[in-house]
Amino acid sequence: MRLFHFFLLPCLFAEKINAARKQKQKMEAMARILMKMTGIMLWLMVLIAMAVGEDVKYKDPKQPVAVRIKDLMSRMTLEEKIGQMVQIDRLTASPDIMQTYCIGSVLSGGGSAPLPNASAEDWVNMINGFQHGSLSSRLGIPMIYGIDAVHGHNNVFNATIFPHNIGLGATRDPDLVKRIGSATALEVRATGIPYVFAPCIAVCKDPRWGRCYESYSEDHKVVQAMTEIIPGLQGDIPVNSRKGVPYVGGKKKVAACAKHFVGDGGTTKGINENNTVIDKHGLLSIHMPAYSDSIIKGVSTVMVSYSSWNGEKMHANRELITGFLKNTLKFKGFVISDWQGIDRITSPPHANYSYSVQAAIQAGIDMVMLPFNHTEFIDDLTYLVRSNVIPVDRIDDAVGRILLVKFTLGLFENPLADLSLVNELGSQAHRDLAREAVRKSLVLLKNGKNETDPLLPLPRKVSKILVAGTHADNLGYQCGGWTIQWQGFSGNGYTRGTTILGAIKSTVDPSTEVVFQENPDSKFIKDNNFAYAIIVVGEAPYAETAGDSMDLTMIDPGPSVISNVCKTVKCVVVVISGRPIVIEPYLSSIDALVAAWLPGTEGQGVADALFGDYGFTGKLPRTWFKNVDQLPMNVGDSHYDPLFPFDFGLKTKSAPDIVRSSTSAGIIGRPYALFLMVSVIFSLCFIG
Repeated sequence: MRLFHFFLLPCLFAEKINAARKQKQKMEAMARILMKMTGIMLWLMVLIAMAVGEDVKYKDPKQPVAVRIKDLMSRMTLEEKIGQMVQIDRLTASPDIMQTYCIGSVLSGGGSAPLPNASAEDWVNMINGFQHGSLSSRLGIPMIYGIDAVHGHNNVFNATIFPHNIGLGATRDPDLVKRIGSATALEVRATGIPYVFAPCIAVCKDPRWGRCYESYSEDHKVVQAMTEIIPGLQGDIPVNSRKGVPYVGGKKKVAACAKHFVGDGGTTKGINENNTVIDKHGLLSIHMPAYSDSIIKGVSTVMVSYSSWNGEKMHANRELITGFLKNTLKFKGFVISDWQGIDRITSPPHANYSYSVQAAIQAGIDMVMLPFNHTEFIDDLTYLVRSNVIPVDRIDDAVGRILLVKFTLGLFENPLADLSLVNELGSQAHRDLAREAVRKSLVLLKNGKNETDPLLPLPRKVSKILVAGTHADNLGYQCGGWTIQWQGFSGNGYTRGTTILGAIKSTVDPSTEVVFQENPDSKFIKDNNFAYAIIVVGEAPYAETAGDSMDLTMIDPGPSVISNVCKTVKCVVVVISGRPIVIEPYLSSIDALVAAWLPGTEGQGVADALFGDYGFTGKLPRTWFKNVDQLPMNVGDSHYDPLFPFDFGLKTKSAPDIVRSSTSAGIIGRPYALFLMVSVIFSLCFIG
């Protein structure tokens, strides 16, 4: 047995050696496979890294915008897409909410500011705080901040407040309006904001409407001309631009918003948010042309009206929003709702919110100004999409349009605001422009009780003059609604500007005594030997529904001031209002009458015309009625019988022009010309 084992051991040893060799070969083979796999994995990682670097095209400004949008949307979840369709008020917003929900936009509602008397730096810091939240989201999509800048940057302390649109319509000066748009864009950008809810291109057909001062005119042709404010705000579109594509020309311009689509100025009895009863031809020929012009000029966004057209809420009108605005007019920007606009699809508002969300989004609204309760909207819309009630294509259309505007604005390259433009806010150059706009907006309705005895221009050097009325020394009344606060303010403490009283005092000769009494009685007037009186009266500030009025009267004690003063002393009445108001009962006692609309912060423009530094050139942008029973009454109506017709406005020459015209015929050899010139100068200095 031992001998057997002796001969068997070599065999066993050889077998073990063979087994070890095979094991080694297997290990070497596995090692080779592992090395190959490791190499492949490394190459894959390199390729993936390269692919990621190549495919994040939405971050590459060298890529065409369409490519960037497609790339970004391919990476977005449904939740992120719906978040982009949300606009919330700054009171609801926080960096965490911006990041968590991928919120597309934040706004300041009327009067919503970071703090009282906030500086440009305060605004920039607040907005950048929200933007940091957006940039820290998964895809880093910047939000867009919007604000109502409807007559300058009107929410902001110390901003230049321009005349409201009705006054700008009276100028008939599209170039002026374009320059105002450019100045407004600079002041808005100074506070870090790239988007404004302006201009309002409503055609107001009834002055009883509380938003009539936001309309340039009752004539759609005037409104169309004033859409020149859009290239002022956004910049001139490049030559050969594709129709309907938004355009914003750099960091000193803003995205504009044509509003309120469509027919908001034609509601029954001028009731805000009411029903516009008109056939399609009338709607398209009166209320639509300014939208067509705005789209040609590259407007970035369009806001939908609260109102209805023949009983159908505009926020749910697919025929007009998708069918006409997007398809027929080829509008490529985004459509935004008004504040809680989708809630008001139902009556009472918010009664069936899920239905309202469905109706609004299917109608073609892309961004929803909620402005609160964003989770309710997001949950409802998410459910509607996942339930196949609203197709994903509709969401993609909305988000693509929103991203187009953001890319056009350059937000992906420059999402954060800086302080480089802070000195533009309320700059002297802008105030000078506003002063020019004021004097060009003034409409002279009466000048003297007969044509041979004009009262204007007023002499600067007299012994004593009276300034009276509720609006003479009230900057808030002078500016109207949508100024610092949604409904405006009363007094002189809320922002910086020049009242009409202040302007008069700085214009008259230093030797002229200016006496101000808001409501002087007859005895006071008789006891003083006033050379003449300037009475400034009108409406108190209002906005939207709060301004709806069935009587259109000036506030008390305006009528009694006119009565007490004008029966005793020569008087010029300056009306501060957002529309024509009842004036016929007092007209016979008034020597001169001026419609000054809502001139804004630069009251010096009123004095410029009253005292003859510049002549009156403004023309009525809307019909001035005799009494409210005539309303609605617009030029061309069969029952047209106005106190002052549309386009009316007396013209005067400035004092220098009068002197120049007197001397142009040549004084030498013409003693009568010299006598005429001396007489004119004398009449400007003294009242007989």
